Amino acid sequence: MPTSASSDAFRHRRVAESFGVDAARYDRARPRYPDELIGRIARFAPGHPAVLDVGIGTGIVARQLRVAGCHVLGVEPDPRMAAFARADGFDVEVATFEEWEPAGRSFDVVVAGQTWHWVDPVAGAAKAASVVRPGGRLALFWNAGQPSPPAARAFGDVFERLMPDSPMTQAYRGSVSAAQGYAAFLDRAEEGLRATGAFAGFDRWAFEWEQVCTRAEWLDQLPTQGLFTTLPAEELSALVAAMGVAVDGLGGSFPMRFTTLATVATRQ
Repeated sequence: MPTSASSDAFRHRRVAESFGVDAARYDRARPRYPDELIGRIARFAPGHPAVLDVGIGTGIVARQLRVAGCHVLGVEPDPRMAAFARADGFDVEVATFEEWEPAGRSFDVVVAGQTWHWVDPVAGAAKAASVVRPGGRLALFWNAGQPSPPAARAFGDVFERLMPDSPMTQAYRGSVSAAQGYAAFLDRAEEGLRATGAFAGFDRWAFEWEQVCTRAEWLDQLPTQGLFTTLPAEELSALVAAMGVAVDGLGGSFPMRFTTLATVATRQ
């Protein structure tokens, strides 16, 4: 869930470049994206679209796009994540998107799945404008996960006890849903893109879906979240143990409702 500190996430490079601490865990634990979203992106250009994946990570989005017929190049600031994606057959260039050198290349589509909030919204928008072909698309999207109300209350209790000053306490206690919180990312991204004068035809998509999250799956995913990748080992261990007890109290699993939010713009 996004937090009140997330609006300036792009400034926190240490966190943004910490996800590779356990790339294999990240790859297996993070949720994928709806097939309908991937299919729409793949149909933006005929044949086999050339796609630039900003923050390719371990290749979660890229693999889905490859199956849909796209040719994907990745840009990734974390060398460990880049190595994981390369091992799966992707070309990946190590750099932040703002500092990446396109060397005259352009793309039918530029995508960013769960990563654009780590990109400077002004510099990133300018770089995107320079590499999307006229008539091409930019698609930025996020999975907003919302635990069931009993799970949210149980998780809020854990954070209140172990990390009372953490933004996660308010995230699980507050009245703002995950989808509403993530909508702020879209607002900020669109503001930067509109300021370039290079994009038009803005469109927002939302896809609702749900999956049951088991105890093992939740405890595997938890350390991959941005607030915890840099947490001291003993604090993370205590948090994971307490979360395990909380999920046990829910019967060993809980429903996680997702809203996948996307903003899509056309390069003029």
